[in-house]
Amino acid sequence: MVLLIFEMQRSSLFESAFSINFLHQNEHLIMNTIEIPLSKSKILLVIAGSMLFVAGGVYLYTTLSNQQTDFNPILIKGIGLSGILFFGATGLYGIKKLFDKTVGFTINDEGIIDNSNATSIGLIRWSDITKIETKQIMSTRLLLIFVKEPELYLDKVSGMKRKLMQSNMSMYGTPLSIVSTTLKYDFDQLEALVKERFDVYKKSLLSRMI
Repeated sequence: MVLLIFEMQRSSLFESAFSINFLHQNEHLIMNTIEIPLSKSKILLVIAGSMLFVAGGVYLYTTLSNQQTDFNPILIKGIGLSGILFFGATGLYGIKKLFDKTVGFTINDEGIIDNSNATSIGLIRWSDITKIETKQIMSTRLLLIFVKEPELYLDKVSGMKRKLMQSNMSMYGTPLSIVSTTLKYDFDQLEALVKERFDVYKKSLLSRMI
């Protein structure tokens, strides 16, 4: 009987020590919420660049298509119109973000909350993420977030945002991508931070299973 009581006490002490150790390991996950604001200067550059491309599209559509003889004028008009529509939409989105008071990007114990681009979905839970990769498209670098069930994130949106996310899914294998174009943060720092916090989450998950 004495031996049984001793074993029960030792087991209880072990469980308490494990609980304290686990809380200690995960304390910074709860306390260390990181918020990255939107960069107004970067957004202004996006707007200015978009307006220049819109002006270029207008020139192609109204002037160059009629002056040049090397290409079909309809083709030139089509390129110009595409530029007007695409960069016009980008410029309008930039203007909207310029007045957005929401934090651009948040990292906390639940996951990451993205508000950085047109395909931002809000909270992406650590428990949903399977891997994080980096991809470069011309001069733009993307942080690709792969999740267990991408359809669940696609189902949260509709309209143009859903089409853009489906396009991401087709090209990259995930609908979720993060850029630093509108954030007060360098891409390399953002990439390192997100990957580091994901590694911390995986280690804390492993410690719970031991």
